[in-house]
Amino acid sequence: MSEEISKSNLTPERLSLLYQVSKVIHSTLDSQEALHLIVSEAVRVMRASSGSLVLINPTTNFLEIHAAHNLSSTARKLKLRVGEGITGWVAQTGKPALVGDVLLDKRYVSVRHVVRSELAVPLEVQGEVRGVINVDSERTNAFSKDDLELLEELALLAAKVIHNTWLYEQLRLKVMLFESLSSVSRTINSTLNLDEALRAITKEACELMRARMCSLMLLDDSREWLDLRASFGAGDAYIKKPRLSLGESLLGVVLRRKKALQVANVQSDSRYQNVELARSENLVSLLSVPLIFCGQAIGTLNVYTARPYNFSNEEIKILSALAELSAIAIEKARLYERIVDVEEQLRQNEKLSALGLLAAEVAHEIRNPLTVMKLLYHSLDLKFAANDPRAKDSQIIESKIEHLNKIVEQILDFARTTEPNLAPVSLNELVDELGLLVRHKLSNQSIKLVRDLAEDLPLVLGDAPQLEQAFLNLILNATEAMAGGGTLTVRSRVICVGEKPTHVAVEFKDTGGGMTPEQQKRAFKAVLATTKAKGSGLGLAIVGRIIETHHGQIKILSRMGRGTTMRILLPVK
Repeated sequence: MSEEISKSNLTPERLSLLYQVSKVIHSTLDSQEALHLIVSEAVRVMRASSGSLVLINPTTNFLEIHAAHNLSSTARKLKLRVGEGITGWVAQTGKPALVGDVLLDKRYVSVRHVVRSELAVPLEVQGEVRGVINVDSERTNAFSKDDLELLEELALLAAKVIHNTWLYEQLRLKVMLFESLSSVSRTINSTLNLDEALRAITKEACELMRARMCSLMLLDDSREWLDLRASFGAGDAYIKKPRLSLGESLLGVVLRRKKALQVANVQSDSRYQNVELARSENLVSLLSVPLIFCGQAIGTLNVYTARPYNFSNEEIKILSALAELSAIAIEKARLYERIVDVEEQLRQNEKLSALGLLAAEVAHEIRNPLTVMKLLYHSLDLKFAANDPRAKDSQIIESKIEHLNKIVEQILDFARTTEPNLAPVSLNELVDELGLLVRHKLSNQSIKLVRDLAEDLPLVLGDAPQLEQAFLNLILNATEAMAGGGTLTVRSRVICVGEKPTHVAVEFKDTGGGMTPEQQKRAFKAVLATTKAKGSGLGLAIVGRIIETHHGQIKILSRMGRGTTMRILLPVK
């Protein structure tokens, strides 16, 4: 029992009542049960006709009945504004009202025509009026100052119940939201496809915030327009709506300020561009938060409710946290798409390099018989009369041989231009970059990448793009050898003569099926001599060519069933 109660002038009977009520409400976790008890006991002890406990709805500013005794269902539905009626006056002023005859009070709003007197006191929670508790009677002057004092004491108990209820509800909401947030983070980060990630984000955000609809807008490349990229719960009209201008739209404000924004009712807000659409889609309150990655706003995450709603600070924080996770997931998906594009580009470059190598070999193969043909043709010393048709044929043959010879020379000149552009290169950095590039491919094939890289590895003289291509080919060959999964170990170390470093060794070791002696013998042979069952056989030929032009060496260490190690030696800078 509170200190205020002990100092009051209440009778022992009423003090006992307060003690019993206090004891009961502190023994239950059901706040609604406790509030009903307070109202019903107030009505009983004061011999009132009915009573109610109303709270102020912070969104609508209406007084809504949360507990009542002896009120009809019609009366329970009554909603007064703050300042309206005797109850509204108490809520507005924070003062109690003891009215002996309501018919003589201009403030009174009739709910039951038989009511003659009313007693109402404010409910203060942490110094702020949050509602009113009142009782009324069919008798005039039914309530005394002692009744007023008792009702004020009951209001203090009710305020504590309400405060504890709100604290419990906030804690419960936090737990629920953070549990959901944890689940959301796992969901949206489990996919590497951008569209799938965006759909997961909007679905989880909508369910997390118990919203009518959720949408995600992203800035286009020009950073002038917001495009709808994903939604959950949206109708066709919303999905097909025009793109939004960053400078002129309400959501553009969220991006420019990088701050959350909530709108009480988009159907009546002049700043909202699609009012008619909001009405047709039954969108009312809006909460929009920015998607920020590395300090840069990239879009907005928006939730709409189907009724007026005031989002709490906790809900804003939760949606903002979800937006941060979403921005990371979006950039992760975009990065993966870029990695896939780069990998495909490298494969295309490999094909082009292989085509150049193949063209050079074809040119070499053609040049020898072509030289023989040219020598034999001139040795024949064919001379015909001017009017002999064979004279013209002979001239054509000679010109075509020269033409073929010129084409061969051009191809060989082109092949010679692929010589490496030597510069200091860190092989460890190349390996690390390739590890990032192929990590998803290895993961998808259940291949574990182990990097055993020597510290302070000397730089080598090389052409970084060509060496990267060679290393990528070796990694891709290793993945082909481990179709069922395995381990790929990339090791680097220094080779010294005495104490002086002379070479850097890089090894690519797989746990595949190994290579036969014949396969090892032909691995780096000319492209046209490949015996590879699948593919073009160009990969290792290109590797051999690149290492050769870098004045390095490559060696195969392999046994059937024991895997393969490709060892590369390159001279240090």
